[in-house]
Amino acid sequence: MTPEIRPATPADTEACGRIIFEAFRGIADQHGFPWDFPSAEAGTQLATTFIAAPSIYGVVAELDGRVVGSNFMAEGDPIRGIGPITVDPALQGSGVGRRLMEAALARAGDAMGVRLVQDAFNTRSMALYASLGFDVREPLLLMRGTPRSGPDLGYAVRPMVAADLDACGALCAAVHGVERTHELQEALRVFAPFVVERKGRITGYLSAATFWLMNHGVAETELDMRALLAGAGALSAEPLSMLLPTRQANLFRWGLHQGMRAIKPVTLMTMGRYEEPKGCYFPSVLY
Repeated sequence: MTPEIRPATPADTEACGRIIFEAFRGIADQHGFPWDFPSAEAGTQLATTFIAAPSIYGVVAELDGRVVGSNFMAEGDPIRGIGPITVDPALQGSGVGRRLMEAALARAGDAMGVRLVQDAFNTRSMALYASLGFDVREPLLLMRGTPRSGPDLGYAVRPMVAADLDACGALCAAVHGVERTHELQEALRVFAPFVVERKGRITGYLSAATFWLMNHGVAETELDMRALLAGAGALSAEPLSMLLPTRQANLFRWGLHQGMRAIKPVTLMTMGRYEEPKGCYFPSVLY
C-alpha cells in the first residue's frame, strides 16, 4: 500500500518523535552503537521544535491514518540541509523512506545545493541517497568530550553575540563558499554558540558546542579550531560534541590526546553545488 505524503503538523509531533527514537535506536542496536536519542520524549522535543520552525520544511508519511515516517529540511540558508529522516522500523525497506526523500528534493527545487549526513554503518540509507543523486564527500566521526588542556592564552574564546553575525557569515563564506547566517541566528536564539578571536579578530565559531546534531563550526586554521574547542570546553557545563572530518588528521589526533572519544562513523553526502572547504570545519546534521 502506498503511503500519503503530506506536510507535518503540530498534531504529528508525538508520532514523529516516537519513530525518530525507535528508528535510530533500532539501527544503533543492530550495529552496537549508542543511541542518538535517550528516549521517545527527546525525539518528540526535536520533532516539536522542527515542526514549529518557519524555516524548516517537514513532511510525514501516513498509512491508514497512521504516521509511519517523517523527514525535515532546513530552508533558511542557500544550501538546504535534510534530516533527520526516519521510518517506522516495521516498514523500513518498503519504499517509505524514498517517498519522503523525493518529497524533500521536490521542495528543494532549484536550490543551490542539498546536503545531509548519515550513519556510515547504515548501508541501506547510503544506497538510497546515492540512488537519488547524492555524492559521498566526507567520512566523519562523532567526537565527544572536554579538552583537558584548558584555554589557550593566545586566543580569546567567548559567547557569540548578534554583532558577530556579519564576521561569522564572512568566515563561513570564506571556508565553504556560502554563508549560514540564518542558522547562526537560530543558534543564538536556541543554543549557546562561541567564537574565538585572534588579535581581536574572529577566526572561528561553533554554533551549538554541546549538541552535535545542530553544531557546525568553521575556523581559519587548525590552531584556531583547537583554541576554540579548548576554550568552549572550559566554558561549557556539558562535554563538547561535533562531527569531525577524519581527513583533518592532526585535529583528530589532537582531540584524542585531549581525552575526546570517537563515538560513531558518519558520512557527509551532497547534491548540487559543493566546494572543498578552505579551512577547518565541522558540519552539523543539517550541514
